[in-house]
Formats: sequence, structure tokens, C-alpha cells
Amino acid sequence: MKAHLLEIRGLTTSFRIGDAYYAAVDDVSLTVNPNEVVAIVGESGSGKSALAFSIMGLHNQAKISGDIDFRGQRLNELSRTALNKLRGREIGMIFQDPLSALNPLMTVGDQIEEALILHRPEMKKSERKSKVLQLLTQVGIQEAERVALNYPHELSGGMRQRIVISIAVANEPQLLIADEPTTALDTTIQLQILDLIRKLKKDIGAGIVLITHDIGVVAEMADRVAVMYAGQIVEMADIHTLLSDPKHPYTRSLLRSKPSDDTPKSRLYSIQGAVPSLSNLPREGCRFRHRIPWIGEAAHEENPQMHELSPGHYVRCSCYRHFWFPGEEDIQHGAS
Repeated sequence: MKAHLLEIRGLTTSFRIGDAYYAAVDDVSLTVNPNEVVAIVGESGSGKSALAFSIMGLHNQAKISGDIDFRGQRLNELSRTALNKLRGREIGMIFQDPLSALNPLMTVGDQIEEALILHRPEMKKSERKSKVLQLLTQVGIQEAERVALNYPHELSGGMRQRIVISIAVANEPQLLIADEPTTALDTTIQLQILDLIRKLKKDIGAGIVLITHDIGVVAEMADRVAVMYAGQIVEMADIHTLLSDPKHPYTRSLLRSKPSDDTPKSRLYSIQGAVPSLSNLPREGCRFRHRIPWIGEAAHEENPQMHELSPGHYVRCSCYRHFWFPGEEDIQHGAS
């Protein structure tokens, strides 16, 4: 059996608020294999980006415990120098906001070249210039020579996102983390970016961690899915199982709130309430129980655990056995 490309065990990432630390990522375990897309899905505030930044070692002031192993190396125990050698070379990241991720005072060509200078010092200047143009072409940018001379503010949002992607894959990393790569882009550009990431997975053979709140993106891209809520993974399965047989009330609620072509005139389902703030997050019992108040307390575990329902399909808490949507009382009672 081959070793995992990335293996996370019991990861907890806590931030200080006032005099106390609060976990934004709470005891998360996850694996990623080469040539696999693992999607992390959930609402804003679920801990998705905090997880991505933990893997990359980009939290400046956070308390981190647990293990983050990448190809046999314990990332969260590496020195800053050793981690910098890995980031950009073996691990790449596509950031959520390309405008803030790019340097406004450098041309985009120089910023792509900088990634090559840092990690491939043996390359000649002429080789780097040629590689920059190749990367721009690879991410679907026409007139690469002209665009390389542009500054970020001179480009559209979709073009800037392509630049961020070209920097992330410049050194053909084995692991690529994409944090909401299609946020704030129109539908046409979103599809182009997703096609590009899919092509890069095929060309490079990289393992990809795709962070998103969009179930539609997950359905298009993922091999496996981890659903996060309030810092915890509440369900994990391969994409076909998750879409055809979701179990956790939160997963089912997310899927039901997605527009469907089958019922175009039906009213969208809205999940009650919102993800609690970090300092107000309930740390005992089922963290989703307050948003499904019609399900009795007895249906929830006092200390919810992950249960393996079938090979590779895990769900947290026993409440999934008792869950139903409002308006389905007759169906639920009839089934019982």
C-alpha cells in the first residue's frame, strides 16, 4: 500500500481572543493521495481556510497541535527556512483573493519568475523568461508576452486568478491547495478556472486540496469530500456516495440549499441560523444541533464521534439516524 501524499492527524489550530485560545480547526484528520482532488466544503466560518493555512504554515499567531505529514516530513515541526524551501516548490497554493496575493509594484511576469528564481537557481535567465511565457500560455492567457509586462491592477479578476495559478504551479508541486479559487468570478470564468485546475491535475499528477463552499464545484471536481462545520469534519466520503447518500444533517442541508434543475420553481431550502463565532462556538455535544432545533437532544451524542457507515464513508454523531426536514413529518413518522 502506497503512503499518502498528505496525512493530517488530530490537527487543532487555535487563535487567541482576549485571554483564551479558541480552536478554529478542531481535531481534524484527513489524507490526500497523488492525482486526487479532496474537497473541503462548508459555509464561511467552518474552518476551511484555517485548515489550508495550517497546512501551508502561514498562521503567524496560532497554537497548532497534531501532525501534518507531507511525504514523510512533519510540516508543523519544520523550521521556517525548511518550510520556505517546500512552499512554492513541492507545495503550491492558489489564494482566494488574487489581488491581495499579488504584489502591486511588480509586473506579473516578474512575480512568476520570482518563484523560479527562489526554487530553481540553476535556471538561466533566458530559460526563466521562456518558462514564464510557457506558464502564462498554460493557464490560457493569450498574448503572453504582452500580459507578462502588465501590473495586477491592469488585469481582470479572472486574469489575476490565472496569474496566481501560474505562480502556484510554476515548479510543478506535488501538492496543490486551492482556497476558494472561483470566488467572485463570473460563471464563464469559473468554468475556465475549474477546467484549468482539472488539466493541471492531469498534467502534473498532483494531489489537490480544494477549499470551497460551492457544492456545484465539488460535484464537478472532487474525488473525495470532507464536509466541515464549526471546525470539525462532520462527514467524509467519495463524491458519488456523498451526493447519492448523504447522512449528516448538515451535509443534507447543504445539498438541499443548492439550486436544482429538476425543480426550478421550488423555493430554496435555507439552513436556520449561522455558523457560531469562534468565541461563542459550543464545544460540547453536536455542534449543529442548535440549527436543527426540531430534532430532540436525545438524538445527539454527548461526545460526537466519527462512525464508519461503509468503507470510506464516515459521519459524526448519531443524529443522522433521526434527522428529517420540516414538512416531512408525515413521511418520517410513516417510515417509523
